Amino acid sequence: MQLSQFTDYALRTLILTALNADRRTTIDEVATAYGISKDHVRKVVHQLTRLGFLQATRGRGGGIRLGMPADRIRVGDVVRGTETTFAMAECLRPGSCGPDAGPGGSGCPIDGACRLTGMLRGAAEAFLAELDRHSLADVTANRAALLERLAPAA
Repeated sequence: MQLSQFTDYALRTLILTALNADRRTTIDEVATAYGISKDHVRKVVHQLTRLGFLQATRGRGGGIRLGMPADRIRVGDVVRGTETTFAMAECLRPGSCGPDAGPGGSGCPIDGACRLTGMLRGAAEAFLAELDRHSLADVTANRAALLERLAPAA
């Protein structure tokens, strides 16, 4: 399973914001620290704000802050909020296989008899369960090393 670039950027944005907990972080800082476009960061910040993980303040002196304590931000919740699908194979997409497959579906002839679907679904659930065990505070526990790598952005 591979996370989308959007989710990757969301997690990086939260990490930098958590490291700067004593002040607001700007979109420019996030973009510079990770070498990504400001437009991408804006979209990520918008989604993270909508989900409650960030608080954003516009205008002079504005920026972003965590919307809740870092130990309450579960990595699994961030991933669920930023990924569009966890369908690792076509058979996990609703309506894509079997006799009632919609337009563009493969109509896989072994759908319903194949046990791979259940295994893949279980793997995705285990993946998210593992991420649920960890908070943003866990991710940023090595603060000094992270700040050193991100200097001078943080």
